[in-house]
Amino acid sequence: MAYKIVVVDIPEGVESIGKAAFMNCVSLTTVSFPKTLTSIGARSFYQCSSLDNVDLLHTNLKQLGHQAFHFCWNLKSMTIPDSLQTLEPGVFDECPKLVPSKVGFYDSNAVVAHL
Repeated sequence: MAYKIVVVDIPEGVESIGKAAFMNCVSLTTVSFPKTLTSIGARSFYQCSSLDNVDLLHTNLKQLGHQAFHFCWNLKSMTIPDSLQTLEPGVFDECPKLVPSKVGFYDSNAVVAHL
């Protein structure tokens, strides 16, 4: 009954969110991420259409997987830490309300493909 999940608090110690972990959780509005997080897998939050804000600033995120936030129609705000190294294709596809506002530090070793 994934469609009924509204709030997720991912505990400290978790380093990775697996592929399609919260896919189609259409009622999901809030996710708390731990400082230990380094990777969000492909389609982890695919079609979480009620999600409107994602704050990853205080994580150690290094990789955002393919289509991780695809079809998050209500996503308006996302904060990404400077630790990000890999942004795979389609991470923000079909997120029409998400507007880039600030790009922080850019590492020449970072990998960015087809946002």
